[in-house]
Amino acid sequence: MFGLIGHSSSFSEARLKARDLGFEDLADGELDIWCSAPPQLLETFEVTSNTGKTIQGTYIDSCFVPEMLSRFKTATRKVQNAMELAQKRGINITALGGFTSIIFENFNLAKFQQIRSTLLQWERFTTGNTHTAWVICRQVEQNAPLMGIDLAKARVAVVGATGDIGSAVCRWLSRRSGVADLLLVARQQQRLNDLRTELGGGEVLSLEEALPEADVVVWVASLPQTLTIDSASLRKPCLMIDGGYPKNLDGKVNSPHVNVLKGGIVEFARDIGWQMMEMAEMANPRRQLFACFAEAMLLEFEDWHTNFSWGRNNITLEAMEQIGAASIRHGFSVLGLEAASISPLPIAA
Repeated sequence: MFGLIGHSSSFSEARLKARDLGFEDLADGELDIWCSAPPQLLETFEVTSNTGKTIQGTYIDSCFVPEMLSRFKTATRKVQNAMELAQKRGINITALGGFTSIIFENFNLAKFQQIRSTLLQWERFTTGNTHTAWVICRQVEQNAPLMGIDLAKARVAVVGATGDIGSAVCRWLSRRSGVADLLLVARQQQRLNDLRTELGGGEVLSLEEALPEADVVVWVASLPQTLTIDSASLRKPCLMIDGGYPKNLDGKVNSPHVNVLKGGIVEFARDIGWQMMEMAEMANPRRQLFACFAEAMLLEFEDWHTNFSWGRNNITLEAMEQIGAASIRHGFSVLGLEAASISPLPIAA
């Protein structure tokens, strides 16, 4: 069996979901009550691969919300409690979705392996970041040409370039996709310099400098609520991949020549009998899901019961190719632009 650990995109959304599920005490409770709420196993379901293999899965809500990020000890405890629940249920491999994986990028898990009477076994958990990185790269490769963007001549900005997903995307785009120029954007200068050295190229820029220069923008950092984007300054055409969480980049951009695609989303070959993706506001919630969750399914399909993705900057191109091949084999396809939504190319004067 595989598991998925997730959370709501906001406190207000979590309260609404709690009311729908009959948890009135949580629906009416303030944030402090949610900080002490235990994780909830909300549903179980089956998934059948294109190979014919059927596996069982379960979804665990960590009762974590992004508003808890300022309380780091609380946030980590919430995720660890959900991991403990998954392990106690005997789940082979569990994916951490949304902020639950980001929390652990700079966290020394070895110091916090004991949760009450449970010693967490890391091989039972994966962040799903390797599959997410591969999916985002395939979204760039498949959709940029549809907009008339030649990657061999394109400048691609990666916002959040030094994170686990961001650094993997940079490696793939520079060594597999043949992108002409990479524009590296992140907050910590030393990590940017180290990444540029590793890649053997790339240009370190601020966000304000990079956006007007980019034919493609891959956004894998958290999107600040206060951020404003001057749509008129963006390239025509421009493809923007919203690989952050929650996915709200489309609300920041208003231009007929810019297409925003939800990044890190896959569509399965057949319906899945679950409710969880309706909460995530997927366009096709019976088939569409986050690539990080799909990684847990793939590991269960393949009997690869190991922490395939973990930590920061550990994702290799070989691992991306391996999980990508499994993704195709079992019936997943990357989310692409709808033909009707692709903005027309500007007419030359």
